[in-house]
Amino acid sequence: MEEKMQVYEELVARGLIAQVTNEEEIRDMVNNGKATFYIGFDPTADSLHVGHFMALCLMKRLQEAGNKPIALIGGGTGYIGSHTVVELQNSGYEVVIVDNLSNSRADVVDHIEQISGIRPAFEKVDCLDFEGMDAVFAKYPGIKGIIHFAASKAVGESVQKPLMYYRNNLVSLINLLELMPKHGVEGIIFSSSCTVYGQPDHLPVTEAAPIKKAESPYGNTKQINEEIIRDTVASGSPIHAILLRYFNPIGAHPTALIGELPNGVPQNLIPYLTQTAMGIREKLSVFGDDYNTPDGSCIRDYIYVVDLAKAHVIAMDRILNGKQKDKVEVFNIGTGRGLSVLELINAFEAATGVKLNYQIVGRRAGDIEQVWADPSYANNELGWKADTSIEETLRSAWKWQLHLREEGIM
Repeated sequence: MEEKMQVYEELVARGLIAQVTNEEEIRDMVNNGKATFYIGFDPTADSLHVGHFMALCLMKRLQEAGNKPIALIGGGTGYIGSHTVVELQNSGYEVVIVDNLSNSRADVVDHIEQISGIRPAFEKVDCLDFEGMDAVFAKYPGIKGIIHFAASKAVGESVQKPLMYYRNNLVSLINLLELMPKHGVEGIIFSSSCTVYGQPDHLPVTEAAPIKKAESPYGNTKQINEEIIRDTVASGSPIHAILLRYFNPIGAHPTALIGELPNGVPQNLIPYLTQTAMGIREKLSVFGDDYNTPDGSCIRDYIYVVDLAKAHVIAMDRILNGKQKDKVEVFNIGTGRGLSVLELINAFEAATGVKLNYQIVGRRAGDIEQVWADPSYANNELGWKADTSIEETLRSAWKWQLHLREEGIM
């Protein structure tokens, strides 16, 4: 009896079984994907049949847990990374997060656990630290795939601090590519960007569009990193890669437990917009109204961050299940719809009922005039599509900002 109780308590502690006291709790767990089956069980009972049935169920659950693929997420407490961790967990992956917390917070791990019911492993390590990353791989043997988000990511800041961007964005990737063969890691998904296209000659832009001279050091690091990956694979390195060229991710998880929360003054449009709507920032600046667009402001393809996160899960499945057509594949991850900055502001006001204080200022160095995706290749080849409306996406961003105010964070 004592041995049975010890096993039972250990399994509860590991999250493999849960104690519930009523039918409502059971229904809630099943509906939220936190339980796949339930049985009535009294650990103090001596029934042989109940004990055997329980043992079989637990053996099955333990076997499933042991067979989960392990994914390492560089920058996993960041904006896109945290949403991707949730989607990976929901799809059966075991996740190890590596982040130096330079632009995120440690309590994101708590919020991920609140959403998914699973606490991911977390290591506070900088991807620039080769020995530190080597130690992470040694600590978690069996990592099969990497999703590499860890990078500096603001266009304007990169113009002002180019060397920081080249160091952070290039060396972190090189470290991972060097360590992957040593630790038997099969594949990497690289967080690339539509900035590699520069100002495209034709819109919407396809994956076949030429790579143009980058308009910013940030964009240049994405171009160079794509070349580094291709050259590494071509050299005979036993790895596979998928390059996901994002357009402009916005919004927050529907629970409002995770979202975009940069340290300091936001460098991206939506967090600055929602902070202005909240009164934290005095005024939102629209950089330029003299571009060759219908209303003069820049046009972008704004994609809901959860839709984007789901594309990473499909890409990881594709690599680990050997479904790639080439060792390096490229996909545009966007909606196929371009919206100007002024159209986005109007959409936010319409979706939330909140008026924004904004002003038109001069152009910002490094900005591309207009770009939006042709996502048909990703739609057809991956079976993925961004289908969340811009109104729902913007409401999720505002809900996240309201949550931050309620929590006394901002």
